[in-house]
Amino acid sequence: MIKVTGIIRPHKLEQVKTAVAALGVTGLNVADVRGTGNAPEGEKWLAGERHIIPFPLRAKIEVVAQDDLKDAIVRAILEHARTGEPGDGKIMVERVSEAIRIRTGERGESAV
Repeated sequence: MIKVTGIIRPHKLEQVKTAVAALGVTGLNVADVRGTGNAPEGEKWLAGERHIIPFPLRAKIEVVAQDDLKDAIVRAILEHARTGEPGDGKIMVERVSEAIRIRTGERGESAV
């Protein structure tokens, strides 16, 4: 199993969610996060005063799925989250060694 984590612009979340669901993926976690990638937290001068620009809000999506869906999930996120501007986000892929459904005790891919 794999876990794909995407940090994307919030206004792209609905498009990405729809594209991932179209692949047959039924489980998706979403959280609002703040952070910065390659660019450090910035500052601007407004009305003669220095103001720190806060970390931008992003949506974090996490999908755990079978290995054979990895490329399709990554492609769906890339195609639907990209604007071509800095700040589009990142995708990370990790191996998942175990998944356990709490309600039934099922393990492995059947728990996902």
